[in-house]
Amino acid sequence: MARGIEIREAHFPGRAPIDTYGNGGFRFADMSHRGSILCLPSGIYGWDMDMSKPLSIKNFQKVLDEAAGIEVLLIGTGDDMRPIPPDLKAALKAAGISSDPMNTGAAVRTFNIMLMESRAVAAALIAV
Repeated sequence: MARGIEIREAHFPGRAPIDTYGNGGFRFADMSHRGSILCLPSGIYGWDMDMSKPLSIKNFQKVLDEAAGIEVLLIGTGDDMRPIPPDLKAALKAAGISSDPMNTGAAVRTFNIMLMESRAVAAALIAV
C-alpha cells in the first residue's frame, strides 16, 4: 500500500550557484526553494530564518558544524544590511571563519563569484 506524502528536510546535496532570488525564495540547480537557505560545503539546506529573527549562534550552528570547509561566510541579512552580533562574530572567528554581512542580493552575487573561483565560501541567505 502506498504511503502518504513524506516531508523531508529541504536539502540539495551539492554546491550550486544561486540563479535568482526574491519573492520569498531562491532558485538554484533547476529547483526552487521558498524561504531562507544555507549554502554549505555539504550542500544547500532550507534554513528556518527570516528578517525578524536574531542573528545568533544557535541559528548558525549548522555553519559552525561545517567550519573546517569554510573560510568565508557571506551573510545575506535580508533587504537591508545589519551587523553581526559580537558573540556570533567571535564564535565564527574562533572556528576560523571570516564573516561578512550584507543585504541578500549582494551576498548572492558575491557567493556566485567566489563559488566560480572555487573558494571555500559559504552563505547564509535570508529570503527577501
